[in-house]
Amino acid sequence: MSEQSAVVIGAGVAGLATATLLSREGYDVTVIDRLSQPGGRAGSYTTQDAPGFRWDSGPSWYLMPEAFDHFYRLCGTTTEEQLDLVDLQPAYRVITGPSADEQDAEGVVGTEGAGDAGNALDRVLDITPETIIDTFESIEPGAGERLRKYLQKSSLVYEVAIQKFLYNNFTRPQNLMTWEMLLHARLLAVLLARSLDSYVKTVAQDSRLRQVLSYPAVFLSTEPKQAPALYSLMSHTDLIQGPKYPRGGFAAVVDSFVRLAKDNGVKFQMATEVTEIVTFGKKPRVRGVRIAGGDMDGDGEHGQHGQHGQHGQHGRVITADVVVSAADLKYTETKLLPQSLQTHPEKYWDKRNPGLSSVLIYAGVKGKLPELAHHTLLFSRDWDPDFEAVFGPQKSLQKSWSHSIYVSKTSATDADVAPEGYENLFVLVPAAAEPEIGHGSAYIEDSSKVNGGVAGRGEDERVRSIAKQAIALIAQWAGIDDLAQRIVVSKTVGPADFAERYYSWSGGAIGPAHTLAQSAFFRGKNKSAKVESLYYAGATTVPGVGVPLCLISAENIIKRLRADHTPGPLPEN
Repeated sequence: MSEQSAVVIGAGVAGLATATLLSREGYDVTVIDRLSQPGGRAGSYTTQDAPGFRWDSGPSWYLMPEAFDHFYRLCGTTTEEQLDLVDLQPAYRVITGPSADEQDAEGVVGTEGAGDAGNALDRVLDITPETIIDTFESIEPGAGERLRKYLQKSSLVYEVAIQKFLYNNFTRPQNLMTWEMLLHARLLAVLLARSLDSYVKTVAQDSRLRQVLSYPAVFLSTEPKQAPALYSLMSHTDLIQGPKYPRGGFAAVVDSFVRLAKDNGVKFQMATEVTEIVTFGKKPRVRGVRIAGGDMDGDGEHGQHGQHGQHGQHGRVITADVVVSAADLKYTETKLLPQSLQTHPEKYWDKRNPGLSSVLIYAGVKGKLPELAHHTLLFSRDWDPDFEAVFGPQKSLQKSWSHSIYVSKTSATDADVAPEGYENLFVLVPAAAEPEIGHGSAYIEDSSKVNGGVAGRGEDERVRSIAKQAIALIAQWAGIDDLAQRIVVSKTVGPADFAERYYSWSGGAIGPAHTLAQSAFFRGKNKSAKVESLYYAGATTVPGVGVPLCLISAENIIKRLRADHTPGPLPEN
């Protein structure tokens, strides 16, 4: 039997992981990506404007270590062989801002808020797994014991999710009907029926403590009021396991994935656009993909629906027995396939939630910033308006970003990411999934390449304004009065960049929101219902968003190909 071939569209985390596992299954695998470097949203960002600075370009929280450990073992190696993981002390820091009525109409803290920010030390909460119960108890008597019980349940739900839900294509729902599931059925039903927001209110009255427990909803591209309480399992990852830092940042993680792919014989064709998924037959199945130009040999044939391709019949066809798109699912379905072969046509997306976007800031700062930890979360005292601005039906471009933001300072742990005497800051400002908010400045220099840029484009004013206000907010809330003056380089990324670089639906930064209607078996299948041998991986399909879940999505493709209907991870032998 001749070796089967596979094409993977997209060299992000899911694409790299899928390609490696496919190769180990015996496939001849080619990965194609329109960008010049692998990693997708993950990896690092550097600029010629500031030599010596390096920022994580996207993901920066190393959570769910079991998913990494399991993936590496499937690939014949270990996490210890691939990464140098560092424990963080504290795991992260929380800084609480002034109340909403102390902020002016544009979102910048006014003079009253700035005065309150002068007492920043009174509003700082360092989170460490070893002391988290004592921390809760010291702030609110009784909350420590309630947190202990909450975390016991979150750990239980986390384990159930690993064994039953995440590594599961839901092709045999009856496989979930086990004694173990029946034992936990009542708890799972309760957690599915209520929101994370309402659930954490049973643990604490103090708003800061509630925010610590409910903010992980943002990691899931949603808000606490829309996330099912089942996602309290996230507290197991950050409050029991605690985040780690892979030395070298997430670029080191991506480098390890690329290295494993190449070691397993995967071929790469970068800076190459896939314009069409080519099919044949009355019962359509994949023939391969059409690329725009490129120097890889193809068969030169036109697909059955060549006239429907995004760029017509131009470009070569790379044949494959299996195609896995690790690109955005909406883009894959609506742009790379004709309407007759779309499992999820345009109307399907009208009722779906794209999740959040963001404005990113890559800043280099002169001098040390002890006020900020490796991970720092800045929370509005009343954050309901923040979520309304990002997710609400009445959101506008003028009020389209959250004042509860995240700052990463990897230079706190890794001396190689900034010149001596400087710090690097990665700032994530949650924003509405609206490409109209605009582009940032980070990728202007790539505008002449196949890197998602547009020649002559500059940073849009709205993105610049949000970034300026976010820096002012950090300065005031953290008590760093001269922060803006000490910034020596600042680059930004806007929602339009996500839409342009990654073809991300609605300019989303993470992936579709993990609401009840978009979780588990409701999230959508990872196999086309219209085209045989076409599969989907990545954050826009099951099991969901985040680097660990992208690794799991790759494994779920292998389970599909093996016709493995069991829940749970694959055996590692």
